[in-house]
Amino acid sequence: MNRPRRLHRAATLVLSIVMMVVGVAMVATTLQRGGGPAAVGVLVGLLFVAAGGARLYLQTRMDDG
Repeated sequence: MNRPRRLHRAATLVLSIVMMVVGVAMVATTLQRGGGPAAVGVLVGLLFVAAGGARLYLQTRMDDG
C-alpha cells in the first residue's frame, strides 16, 4: 500500500476516534449540567459517537475487500 493511502487511513482512524470522544464528552457534560435524555447536547453527542463509529466500521469493511 502506498504512503498517501496509509496516511489517509491513519488520519481517518484518528479523526473517527476524536469524533467519538467529543460525542461522549458532549453527552457527559450535558447530563452533568442537568440535561435530560432528550436534551440537544445528548442527541448531538450521540450523533457524533454514531458518526465516528460508522467511519471506523466502514474503514474496516473497505480494508477487508
